[in-house]
Amino acid sequence: MVCLLVFLPAPLHAQTKLTPEQYQQDFEYFWTTLNENYAYFDKKQTDWGKVRTLYAAQLPGITTKAAFIRLLENALNELYDTHASLSTNLPDSRRLLPTGTDVWAQFRQGRAVVVAVRAGFGAERVGVRPGMEIVAVNDVPLAQALPPLLGQALKTVDEAAREVALNQALAGTHNTPRKLTVRAQGRTLELYPDRPVAQLENMQYPALLESRQLGSIGYIKINNSLGNNALIAAFDSTLNALRATAGLVLDLRETPSGGNTTVARAIMGRFITREQPYQRHEFAAEERAFGIKRSTLELVSPRGRPYSGPVVVLVGRWTSSMGEGLTIGFDALGRATIMGTEMARLNGGITSFWLPNTGVGFNIPTERLYHVNKMPRENFVPAQRITDEAPGTVDTLLEAAVKQLRNAK
Repeated sequence: MVCLLVFLPAPLHAQTKLTPEQYQQDFEYFWTTLNENYAYFDKKQTDWGKVRTLYAAQLPGITTKAAFIRLLENALNELYDTHASLSTNLPDSRRLLPTGTDVWAQFRQGRAVVVAVRAGFGAERVGVRPGMEIVAVNDVPLAQALPPLLGQALKTVDEAAREVALNQALAGTHNTPRKLTVRAQGRTLELYPDRPVAQLENMQYPALLESRQLGSIGYIKINNSLGNNALIAAFDSTLNALRATAGLVLDLRETPSGGNTTVARAIMGRFITREQPYQRHEFAAEERAFGIKRSTLELVSPRGRPYSGPVVVLVGRWTSSMGEGLTIGFDALGRATIMGTEMARLNGGITSFWLPNTGVGFNIPTERLYHVNKMPRENFVPAQRITDEAPGTVDTLLEAAVKQLRNAK
């Protein structure tokens, strides 16, 4: 068994001026921890050894914790992994993907095209829609905006790295309102998703979940609360109230911040009558250290009175991390039809570490996660792929789900 050592921050870090040696020690711990535990190097074009050389050379000029945080941000960005992050940020740090963004784009035939818009946030409000072409961000053409966001230690710039850089540019920084220049139907538009307020900096939800009945069909939407154990009781109460419905829609399209397996297993446990596996884990560090592969199946157990009707799970670009785990779990259990678009495609399960001198935390994928059929979680796509091309008007995905459930026998 490989033990992952997690350092807790000392209480006087903020008050103590650190020495160059301490910054060096923390960087070495950071680099080595990733080198030994990061589970997805094989998917990256990153030369991690070169990262060590490049950023260690910058350490003599580091005299403040803020400057050190920026160095760590840049080093971590070399992995272009949206499931790897620091536990702190600076005012001008990039917003995290996908939690801190409301529009997602991909390169298609050389054009940066919007493929998803987050319901209820600024981009949708000001008229950003799928199919639009992104021309510039804050008046900087994409050809100039993206290179600074690409790693310096990449053997080659692959499609995945370009997509992450593109969406970092679209997400912007915490302290700068965004201006998006887009092209649609032959017209160029200038849109301001952070006016009059930057909703991404002050996310508020009416409750942990929302529910209602759509005729004979029940509907439950999780409001980014899969990491809050209080959701368990709220979900139980809501599901009990909807027990007599002919079918249920479980909406996971607003779960970008992930969560924990306790909440996920609690939810799945209300839909089964026997213990079953829902997810497969592989532990990279042990195989890397000893050449011995270690994998496990995680089980979910029935809990309370089961809901026996048909279920549709709705997913989208902001179904992330534990939301993705819950989705593949329902699919593995055979208890739901999955409908929607591709999800956030976050890599694996994360472990949190803390640097011994600065107390800065960082989170990295240390486990590979799979569907029980051995498909990598990040590769899973819905059985029924339905794209909402006009967010803010009719929820075409929800309509399709309700129609399917009403026709179910």
